[in-house]
Amino acid sequence: MDTTDARASGPSIDPADVARFSAQAELWWDARGPFAPLHKFNPARLAFVRDRAAERFGRDIRQREAFAGLSLLDVGCGGGLIAEPMRRLGFEVTAIDASSENIGTARAHAEMTGLDIAYRAATVEQLEAEGAGPFDVVLTMEVIEHVADPEAFARSCSRLLKPGGLMIVATLNRTLKGLLLGKVAAEYVLRWVPAGTHNWRQFLKPDEIRAMLAAEPVTVTGPYGLEYDLLNDCWSEGEADINYMMIATKD
Repeated sequence: MDTTDARASGPSIDPADVARFSAQAELWWDARGPFAPLHKFNPARLAFVRDRAAERFGRDIRQREAFAGLSLLDVGCGGGLIAEPMRRLGFEVTAIDASSENIGTARAHAEMTGLDIAYRAATVEQLEAEGAGPFDVVLTMEVIEHVADPEAFARSCSRLLKPGGLMIVATLNRTLKGLLLGKVAAEYVLRWVPAGTHNWRQFLKPDEIRAMLAAEPVTVTGPYGLEYDLLNDCWSEGEADINYMMIATKD
């Protein structure tokens, strides 16, 4: 069955958040537009994924298409800011998003750059129900804080992982610093993202993600923090008080 243009459906969808991102879909690749902070953030999170995957699968990142032969699922792919570099690294990439508008933008950009990425408007629940995958790597980057049922979402993601696979969950920490810097400063002072993009109450603590995955056959490690260096205007690994990643591996 051809599902490339099907609509996304499932209990993880938060309609208000999907509508918010859909309204800006055509601007994903504008490095000076509303997603400019994400373009600046991207190198640090890409390096994190690349290095952890290289360690997990014994790949040499100095080689061209170092991850050839491995499959990767990008959940909540937006306009493709993660999916495209992952494809260039050699992964066979499937990328899904609840927003058909996002998928349209991502697919058009990939076609312009000559990258074969399997884009589709879908949810992890749909993939799981269809028996899709499993995948060597599952990424869900800055998505879990936008879904209606984070636990069900995280568990569905983990069930799409192959034995021996690697899952990375990136999100925002529900701390005072997370509120002041990840929400208030980012939206109202620095204006990195539009006001209302995040709900601080939906930010997750690392132990909450660990608990969500406790019933699944995965080993969870982290948090691994990413922090912004205002002086040098760049992101790097550091404290986990605001932005962080959790790793789940299936043995």
